[in-house]
Amino acid sequence: MSHSATRLTVAQALVRFLAAQYTERDGVRHRLIAGTWGIFGHGNVAGLGQALVEAGEDVMPFHQGRNEQAMVHAAVGYARQRDRLSTQAVTTSIGPGATNLVTGAALATINRLPVLLLPGDYFAAHPADPLLQQLEHPVEADVSVNDTLRPVSRYFDRITRPEALIPSALNAMRVLTDPAETGAVTLALPQDVQAEAFDWPEEFFAERVWRIRRPAPDPAELAEAVRAVRAARRPLIVAGGGVHHSGAEEALKAFVDATGIPVASTQAGKGSLRHDHPADLGGIGHTGTAVSDDLARTADLVIGIGTRYTDFTTASGTLFQNPDVRFLNLNITAFDAHKLAATTLVCDARAGLTALTEALAGHRVDAGYEAEYRAGKERWEQLVEAAYRADDDSAVPSQTQVLGALDAVVGDEDVVINAAGSLPGDLHKLWRARSPRQYHLEYGYSCMGYEIPAAIGVQQAAPDAPVWALVGDGTYLMMPTEIVTAVQEGLPIKVVLVQNHGYASIGGLSESVGAERYGTAYRYRAADGTFTGAPLPVDLAANAGSLGMEVLRAKTVGELRQALRTARASDRPICVYIETTTDPQAPAAPPAEAWWDVPVAEVASREAAVAARERYDREVAARRRHL
Repeated sequence: MSHSATRLTVAQALVRFLAAQYTERDGVRHRLIAGTWGIFGHGNVAGLGQALVEAGEDVMPFHQGRNEQAMVHAAVGYARQRDRLSTQAVTTSIGPGATNLVTGAALATINRLPVLLLPGDYFAAHPADPLLQQLEHPVEADVSVNDTLRPVSRYFDRITRPEALIPSALNAMRVLTDPAETGAVTLALPQDVQAEAFDWPEEFFAERVWRIRRPAPDPAELAEAVRAVRAARRPLIVAGGGVHHSGAEEALKAFVDATGIPVASTQAGKGSLRHDHPADLGGIGHTGTAVSDDLARTADLVIGIGTRYTDFTTASGTLFQNPDVRFLNLNITAFDAHKLAATTLVCDARAGLTALTEALAGHRVDAGYEAEYRAGKERWEQLVEAAYRADDDSAVPSQTQVLGALDAVVGDEDVVINAAGSLPGDLHKLWRARSPRQYHLEYGYSCMGYEIPAAIGVQQAAPDAPVWALVGDGTYLMMPTEIVTAVQEGLPIKVVLVQNHGYASIGGLSESVGAERYGTAYRYRAADGTFTGAPLPVDLAANAGSLGMEVLRAKTVGELRQALRTARASDRPICVYIETTTDPQAPAAPPAEAWWDVPVAEVASREAAVAARERYDREVAARRRHL
């Protein structure tokens, strides 16, 4: 029996293969690789560059980036908005183009979000040695700089022969579509191999559908989980990003409506319930609400759904203080389900919640417990109102008043993106998430510079949604270049640029650990090395304008409100620039309700550090090992 073959280069074959890959979940099909981001140089221009232009935009849409890390962020934003059912590929040259991918790859893998990385690599045939940008290793001649991507990739291969692409490409798709294993996938492509021809079997290019599994809970595990819930008097749900990834929001609501168990959310899980649901208590942990953290301290059963239990969620192991507390973890990944010595329910979040709801028919928490957490929620809402309130339209707003102004403008369909600085804490405490996709916080890696490129990816995934990137001056300076990409692609992202002249979040942390805000303000350096005097004469609004964005400068609360309304209605990339007040009496977010472990100098000569160490020793004494 003969099989037909097509002679193509490795790069041409890869592009054609990627265009034929699909996912399917619940009977709905999605294109797996929706497009390719690229910056070309030696290492990919004659391979993937030639293959993409030959394939054409109808086969593989192409997007031009300005920074390789930012291209990964854009693809990750796209994948998250599409519930991990679709993503994008990223191609780079060899050398610094490839190593610039590492931060983005780490972010993708830590957050369990799929992205395909296609960095160029050195000649497999070694025709000349060393090559431009080659890392020479004295005992491992096959090492290249792309090996830095190994620890941050869920799958890695270097394609040194054309025929090796076939099993590797299939494995890459398997990992990208596996809800328990997904993350960054890297296929390093030597530049000579990319251009090498091979007779490819036609079957390699056949349309292939990767079905996303919804594994049901094991009956024995389900029975044990039901017993744990029925025995609990003060249960609390911790909703993580897995709720969103599974599309389990309605299943969670049905479970909560039936049982009355309250829900606190991680950064990735916020929006699992609408903010106005009576059982939604907002964020949990170091940046959580008072009602969530108070209940966490007294909970006798913590039900983790799709969460990794990071140190921000557990307050570095100090939050769950009930001596009898136990954990029930519903997670598609056994690695996460077994954390905190939990009773495990290893399954899809939606399938598990549905099964629990049915098995617990008729069970509901005590009415007094419901009344307690609802009263706590009401008290917290009053604090949110106070932080958002801005009665004087002529005043310079605080950061929380900026959020309050935005809160008054957005609708259910808007997406709000943030990742780093002081904004994540304020948002986790205060933001009122109206829909499952509205709150888009990247806090697994808390990567400065994520917001603008991620907004581009989200806008591509949801072209009709108003997409907001909230950035402070520090994170803006990390990666503003993708503004040019938004302009080029005609993507009407809305950047809210908050100027507070320095690293506000780290400044506060520095002060709390006795480092006295050293090196965290954007100020002139005095002769003695200290940072004093007036802010630097840096005009970030002018910078955004120079990159092609329309810029609206707002100086007061009233001007800010109008600028945000104008920005939301705009059909082009637009930036709202606001400098926040330095008045310490201005409305602000409530202080942290739980601890976070940042070690403090054990010995020091400065009084601030000595006092900080005393506080640290008191806090760390409360840490527990849940065994």
